[in-house]
Amino acid sequence: MIESQLPELLVLERLIEEGGAHLEVNMSCAVRVGARELPVYTLALGNPSLDVPAVGFFGGIHGLERIGTQVLLSFLQSMLARLRWDHVLHQQLQAVRLVFMPLVNPGGMWRSTRCNPHGVDLMRNAPVDSLEKVPFLLGGQRFSPRLPWYRGPLGEPMEAESRAVCRVVEQQLLPRSFSLALDCHSGFGLRDRIWFPHAHTTTPIAHLADIGALEQLFTQSHPNHNYVFEPQSLQYRTHGDLWDYLYLNAVSASERVFLPLTLEMGSWLWVKKNPLQLFSRLGMFNPKPEHRLQRVLRSHTVWLDFLARAACGHQRWLPEGSARGARQADALARWYTPRRP
Repeated sequence: MIESQLPELLVLERLIEEGGAHLEVNMSCAVRVGARELPVYTLALGNPSLDVPAVGFFGGIHGLERIGTQVLLSFLQSMLARLRWDHVLHQQLQAVRLVFMPLVNPGGMWRSTRCNPHGVDLMRNAPVDSLEKVPFLLGGQRFSPRLPWYRGPLGEPMEAESRAVCRVVEQQLLPRSFSLALDCHSGFGLRDRIWFPHAHTTTPIAHLADIGALEQLFTQSHPNHNYVFEPQSLQYRTHGDLWDYLYLNAVSASERVFLPLTLEMGSWLWVKKNPLQLFSRLGMFNPKPEHRLQRVLRSHTVWLDFLARAACGHQRWLPEGSARGARQADALARWYTPRRP
């Protein structure tokens, strides 16, 4: 193991040790920060057969948003503890593959920056250009790495961390008939949101009916949840979205179902409850009081566990035939009908 004083990385390495034979561990890449070299780990558990569905959990793509990594580490810790006694969980893992990249951007987290050590925003780094107008700077820019939301030089390969995510998705998720991905972020609005592609256009994705069915399944199973489901384009468009890039490649390559989702935790609520957090760069994106942090870590466990279960049972809820057309129509009416003033 590479020695580090980054708390989230220390926790991750401890979980790797505790997971033992339950975990398959790979170092997808290493990132140099000054004299330090920080690893980007990929962990997997469950059935490795390509005949079973898979769920990928990703966090820490933006170094300031530590809470995304912490949510995944908490969930992983819970699963490893349950494996000591939970017979039902052992059975579940025979029917699904779970893949974790909890800390994609350790260099950015080490430096307390949104971008990676090269100044590149990894969520603006993919070779996808928006088909519609994007917000100035926020939508991705190539002016300078000293400005936020820098995409990287035109024509250059994606950053090592972005390429690592793509390799994991392409090798672990896309070869299967059904897979889900969840990328954990924070920093937008007063509500926790589940975003789905597209980010580069308001055109609906090809699997909109499947997204609608998944949302209905979760709402029926957990009717008191507080998530807002919506396409990211409903809020703003961007260049270079990593999940748009992977989704578009998956759709063009096969008929298999790949549904990438983003958990966007509403950090404005944390700031509203504790305005002093505005004076801390990390405070704008992470809950500071210990009781609030614990509440956030608890609250998303249900959603993460649901995704693993939904993947196992995908053949029971994916819409087919006339039901697919009805689900598509409902989703179009809900998310793509122009809003009245």
